[in-house]
Amino acid sequence: MLRSLSHHELLVFWTQLLALFAVARLLGAAARRVGLPSVVGELSAGLLLGPSVFGALWPSGFDWFLPSGDYSVTQSAMILAVSWFGAAFLLVVAGFETDLDLITRLGRAAFLVTLGSVIVPLAGGLVVGLSMPADFYGTIDGNEPSRLVFALFVAASVAVSALAVVAKILGDLGLMRRDVGQITIAAGMANDLVGWVILGVIAGLAASGELSIGQALFTVAALAGFMLGALTIGQWMVDRSLRYVRRNGRNVSGALTVIVSTMLIFGVITQAIGVEAVLGTFVAGVILTRSRFHQNEAEHLIEELTSVLFAPLFFATAGLRLDLSLIRGTALLWALALLAVALILKFTGTFLGAKAAGLTNQEGMVLGSGLNARGALEIIIATVGLSLGVFNQTTFTIIVMIPLVTSLVASIGLRVFSRGLEGSVAERERLAREQALDSNLLVRNSRMLVPFNAEANSLVAAQVGHFAWPKEVGATVMQVGDPVDESDLDALNNVLYGRTIEMADVEADGTDEEVAAEIVARSRLGYGVITLGARHEITGQQRRPVSGLVTEVLRQTEVPVVLVRKAMNHPGRLPGAFGHALLPVVGSASSRAALELAANLSANLGTKLTLSHVIYRPQVEPAGGFFSLFRGEGNSELTDEVGERLLDEAHDYIIDTNAAAEPEMEIRFAASPGLDIVRHAGDIEADLIVVGAQLRRLEEVRPSLGPNVEHILDHAEQTVVVVVTPDSLPNTGAS
Repeated sequence: MLRSLSHHELLVFWTQLLALFAVARLLGAAARRVGLPSVVGELSAGLLLGPSVFGALWPSGFDWFLPSGDYSVTQSAMILAVSWFGAAFLLVVAGFETDLDLITRLGRAAFLVTLGSVIVPLAGGLVVGLSMPADFYGTIDGNEPSRLVFALFVAASVAVSALAVVAKILGDLGLMRRDVGQITIAAGMANDLVGWVILGVIAGLAASGELSIGQALFTVAALAGFMLGALTIGQWMVDRSLRYVRRNGRNVSGALTVIVSTMLIFGVITQAIGVEAVLGTFVAGVILTRSRFHQNEAEHLIEELTSVLFAPLFFATAGLRLDLSLIRGTALLWALALLAVALILKFTGTFLGAKAAGLTNQEGMVLGSGLNARGALEIIIATVGLSLGVFNQTTFTIIVMIPLVTSLVASIGLRVFSRGLEGSVAERERLAREQALDSNLLVRNSRMLVPFNAEANSLVAAQVGHFAWPKEVGATVMQVGDPVDESDLDALNNVLYGRTIEMADVEADGTDEEVAAEIVARSRLGYGVITLGARHEITGQQRRPVSGLVTEVLRQTEVPVVLVRKAMNHPGRLPGAFGHALLPVVGSASSRAALELAANLSANLGTKLTLSHVIYRPQVEPAGGFFSLFRGEGNSELTDEVGERLLDEAHDYIIDTNAAAEPEMEIRFAASPGLDIVRHAGDIEADLIVVGAQLRRLEEVRPSLGPNVEHILDHAEQTVVVVVTPDSLPNTGAS
């Protein structure tokens, strides 16, 4: 039965939260100002508010803040519950940043680093633990624990790493996505797994007085079963849940519900099998971010809330447990010995593992520094040892002090040793791609939706998407219109060769509006773009630039659409390799999206790019109505500063995407930009025009791409790619 809390208990609890949060945030900010990760300041906040400083300076105030009488059990339980909740969110965020595919590719290095980082400090800790005098032992049922049990607890506490602390430091230093960062996370996760197994074994040994092989085997088997189930059944359930909540489009609240529910379910499972819940929450984060239906906005909200609230509370609460007044005399000497074992042997073992894996000296030192961070698991081992009577209060304080010192040393070491860390060529290329994709509006890691029929335009649209998007991005092909025969599917598979493809059917005999509704409904399930073949359609006496199906998709879409109309002057189903593309630049979001697509085409195909900024001018001389002003030539008074700036920015983006590219740039003046673009493409013998279009949607009229873009679609002989960014939907406010 729940007991009501008194007014005083609640007042103390809220005061504790306020003090821990405020001091942790202040010291975290101070740590960042001097070049250290915020976790160092946050851990120091607990030390400042604990018995070592606050308790020594103002004993009566400290007794009110952390009561030791009748209220102590209740107050400790409340603040520790908040701390564990913070640890759960911290490890969910660490899971978001963990890339299992990358870790698999780095598997040998991760295994050898894990082996060295655990075995060497475990052996050293065992030697020190066996050497420590009985003055540091607790009592179990009135008797001293065995020397072996005591030594095993000491060895386990100095051998483990803290995944939550490691992840926080790596994140603060921007190393999470580096190869060494991912190896550190993989090894940190393995350290935690080994630590939980060791803790389960030695805790059983301490309680029963004998080594329980059965308990150890059960723990290992249960963990293996949980991991297997999480990656199979768990992944399937998470995918289904995330897909369901975004069936009607972006749904951040629904995604947050799935994230928190998954975190709690996985935490309950791991706690039930004898492993702490925080390991389950880490696995939950990995599974959630692996789902192709995950929503970045929801994950970013969790990350921000964790950084601002949960992480500071967790680390500050850990520091509260320190009472440095107990560490003096002989205790100080043994504390220094244990700290030396924890720091030096952990670093040495990790470095040796890294060298065995073929990593560089600098990478080995970064890994040795990162895995030296300790935290929650070491504190748990110390707490279990104290509660079982293996440790006394002095030993407990020594063990709990180690995470604060090692985390400080780890953060400094990581910062020092990671300076100038270049990494391999493959790693640098991967990081550059990831950085570019993160900043892009259109070409990102989101899945492509490819409505496909037997028309050549549809096949060319798939080709453009294939060469513009990263190969790691999957594509879902929806067969629309008349049934597609085997030759058409073979052609499509050849176009999308090397890319993961999912097939999905829609009703072949549905109206354009119904088929478009199916396409748009699927696009809401986490897709970043729809690629569509575009063709003219003649209805009565009216000629429209795109078909009825495309019109209906544009009317309803909430994601960007790439429309592709095959070249009029090319006889085959597919154009030749795009040799020269004309890219009008106007500075809008749709123009930026078109730039991203063209730049990636150029990087993958070697397409030459010409950037053109067309300035509207009603009457232009000389006769003929059009002329070009190239940089450094012509009348300087006609040079447009805005156009110059837009072209410079476009040029820089293309060079960042493909260092070998050297786009041509020019400013042009014309009474009709659309007409000028068509003529200009012919003049420079371009075989591709890539243009952005801001979609305009009004009620009861067809969606408009703008007169210039529609003129290009109608009259350009070249292949035309139109990148359409939708405006808000009428009457919905959706974007």
